[in-house]
This record gives sequence, C-alpha cells and structure tokens, in this order.
Amino acid sequence: MSKKRGLSADEKKTRLLEIFHNSKDFFQLKELEKIAPKEKGITMQSVKGILQSLVDDHLVDSEKIGTSIYFWSFPSKVKNAKKRKLNDLQRELEECTKKLIKVEESIATESIGREPNEEREGALAALEKLTRTEENLQKELQKYRDSDPEYIAQLKTETQDLKSAINRWTENIFTLKSYIHNTFQITNDEIEQKFNIPQDLDYID
Repeated sequence: MSKKRGLSADEKKTRLLEIFHNSKDFFQLKELEKIAPKEKGITMQSVKGILQSLVDDHLVDSEKIGTSIYFWSFPSKVKNAKKRKLNDLQRELEECTKKLIKVEESIATESIGREPNEEREGALAALEKLTRTEENLQKELQKYRDSDPEYIAQLKTETQDLKSAINRWTENIFTLKSYIHNTFQITNDEIEQKFNIPQDLDYID
C-alpha cells in the first residue's frame, strides 16, 4: 500500500479557514489545536503556524481581550481580500500597460530615420571603418611617443619633481631621527630598527 500523502500548506490553510467560516465563531489557539486535528486532519503542532500565516495574509483577524487572544474570520472577509487583491492587480496591469504604450511610442519615434536602407548601412560601415583606423593610428602613435621631444621633456620635469619630493621626505626623516635621538637618548640604529628606516637612506642627486 502506498503511504498516505500529507496535507500541503495550502490545504491546511483552506481547512483551517473552513472551521471559522462554518461556525462563524471566535476561537482561541488552544481551541483550534483541539478542533483542527479531529475535524480537519491538521496536526496540532502545525495549527499555530498555519493560523499565523492566515493572519499575515489578512484572511483571519485577531484581537487580544484581557489576557487571551481571539481569532475569527467570516466568508465575506476572504471575498473582500480577493477583491482587493484583484483590484491591486488590475491597477498594476493598467500602469504596466501605460508604460508599455509609452515605450512603444518612444521606440517608434526614435526609429524614424533609422530604417534599414543602403545609405544608412553605408554610413554605418564607413563609421566602423574609420573607428578601426583611428584605433590603429593611436597604437602607432604610442610606439613613437618615446621619441617625442615634448613627452621626454615632460618625463624629465616629472622626474625632477619626484626627486625633490623624495629629498624633502628624506630631510624630514633625518630631522625626526635627530629629534628622537636628542630627546629620548636612543641610538640611530635603534631608531632605524623600530621604524623600519633603511640604514642606507640618503638624498638622491
């Protein structure tokens, strides 16, 4: 014999709703945990989760009265919930339809003058050819850049600026070493070791 299939989540929700709709009464959780297994074949352990799911879906109402929480649902609530959902979907569909119409109109407008023809195809081909030619010329130009006097002069200026910056920082390090040595009576070797300063640090000519 094949094993009996258990109830799906949707089936449990439907059966639990039937308890409310058939009785048109108010229930506490512990009451539903007793009724659902006997009348609807829903395990007691799953009643709380299914009930909360129905509350989250706005299919069951709940209210705390004193220290107890009561749950209820009437057939009209499900109908109204489905009606609201239908209205929401209809509004969403209308918005999407409007956006689609605008996009189609925009595509139609932008497509004017871009219809496939020999002149346009020829212009696109020429543009693509010129683009490739420009890329090749840029590559060739880069090869000769190392021999460009202006480029070489620029490199010399940049190199001199870097050397000046390096020498400024070197001077700052020497000044700091002297300050630490005179203030804390620490040898130069200890300073270089603690601050990872190379022993051969010197100015650049």
